[in-house]
Amino acid sequence: MPNPRSDYSNIYERSRLTLPGNARIAVWVIINVEEWDINEPMARTILPVPQGRSVVPDIPNYAWYDYGMRVGFWRLKRVLDRHGIPATISLNAAVCHTYPHLVEECVKSGWELLGHGYQQRVLNAEADQRDVIRRSMETIREFSGSAPRGWMGPGLAETLDTPDILAEEGIEYVCDWCNDDQPYPMKVKSGSLVSIPYTLELNDIPIYAVQHHRSPEIFERARDQFDTLYREGAESARVMAISTHPYITGVPHRIKYFDMIFDYIKQFEGAVFMKGSDILDWYNGAAGK
Repeated sequence: MPNPRSDYSNIYERSRLTLPGNARIAVWVIINVEEWDINEPMARTILPVPQGRSVVPDIPNYAWYDYGMRVGFWRLKRVLDRHGIPATISLNAAVCHTYPHLVEECVKSGWELLGHGYQQRVLNAEADQRDVIRRSMETIREFSGSAPRGWMGPGLAETLDTPDILAEEGIEYVCDWCNDDQPYPMKVKSGSLVSIPYTLELNDIPIYAVQHHRSPEIFERARDQFDTLYREGAESARVMAISTHPYITGVPHRIKYFDMIFDYIKQFEGAVFMKGSDILDWYNGAAGK
């Protein structure tokens, strides 16, 4: 069956989209900040358990994740702060309670909090996904003063009903559908929902945890991705996402390559850094909504 959530559209035949200041490309940086429950199997693993067993607690793999919260996140933040780039934080809402200082610093920096479930568990495994979405939004609202405008499912997972529920609950944009280089309206039963381009290709989970590339890959891939989108952006604006996880890109042997991405991009006129909701507001205005 065709995509039930959007009409097919050839990107080279669409009406021209123009960014503020006639920029060519909007770059947004996403840091995925998650809550892994030490009492459950880990969301991901770097070290297999001997004898092929599954253990709880899984100390080495939990520690891998926890390093990201204690060290890796702050390394990423130093890089972005030095470049003056605001991040969008894809946030498991439980982090507001388990690592409140981290979330407080994001709010102080004016970074955007994007709903990412309550804990790092796919919506398909939840008994009541609407309750999880509501609880996630309310927790973030109570902690930060504002409910999230956007949503990214843990693992980008959705059920067939998720977009309808998100729109009904007041979410304005979603990042699960990595199928375009421009925003587009999604088909929902009521209200409205916009898909903002996220990425599987420029995402440190596939790059390092799945494909096992060397540390420079994130810079080399970002440079090449940017070059193409920047060139195409002369015809119509493009959106480029850079997706990171603190326990992966925030380690010592990768952080300099993350830093190099922004040194490279900042050489080009017409490249602007935006948060997810900035892209949404621009697109809604540009599309005449």
